[in-house]
Amino acid sequence: MSASPPTPPPSADASSAHPSPFPPVRHIDAAAPLRWIAAGWHDLRRAPAASLFYGATFAAMGWLIYLVFRHAHEYMSALAAGFLLLGPFLCTGLYDISRRLAAGERVSLAPTLTAWRANLGAFSLFSLVLTVVMLVWARASLVTFALFFSTGMPSISGFLGQVTTVEHLDFVLTYFAVGAVFAAIVFAISVVSVPLMLARGTDTVVAAITSARALATNPLPLAFWAILIVLLVAAGFATFFVGLLVTVPVVGHATWHAYEDLVDTR
Repeated sequence: MSASPPTPPPSADASSAHPSPFPPVRHIDAAAPLRWIAAGWHDLRRAPAASLFYGATFAAMGWLIYLVFRHAHEYMSALAAGFLLLGPFLCTGLYDISRRLAAGERVSLAPTLTAWRANLGAFSLFSLVLTVVMLVWARASLVTFALFFSTGMPSISGFLGQVTTVEHLDFVLTYFAVGAVFAAIVFAISVVSVPLMLARGTDTVVAAITSARALATNPLPLAFWAILIVLLVAAGFATFFVGLLVTVPVVGHATWHAYEDLVDTR
């Protein structure tokens, strides 16, 4: 009996029949985040009513947290920061506005409110992940307060002045170090994940890994982008949340442009 001929290796056409679910990630220059901010401001000016609605929502949530927990600063700081950890998901409508503007479509508020329904499973899982991170952060925040103020919380009057004194420098450094860990985790998995799920219908895992790849490919530009986000959000907080009316839409729109630059959309 003659031996059967060896099986030929798969052809290029066969291998291309199952393309990778991970889109290519581009390299960007250090100035790219500044262009994203400029593009975000441009989108805000092109669709002011819809964009400012989202900014007003963030500002209203800040005021609500303050009114409810103004006598419990440990809860207020934890929830305010935790609410921002949900920002990548809550800004989905802003990404959809920028997507529609880029496609030359007419923009109105109503369709953007339910943009997440286009990829319900992925958005649901991603929002669940962010919620878990927020809850763990809230617990870690309270534990940090308890460790450094075991004999009693700072008094209501002059809270910031008391906790930011040299006497409490160890608390401030620890609190921000713990917060930075949670913020870094969220940033790593959300640089482009929500726009990617919105535009391409990818699943949560692919979107999160693509975000992490984008960060690994462009660590310095995206570190600069993270600093800009912190500065813009801090400006919103420093104005008793009024600044969030503008800074949140700008950051949200800019994130869409970050996605367009970082991910090969072809």
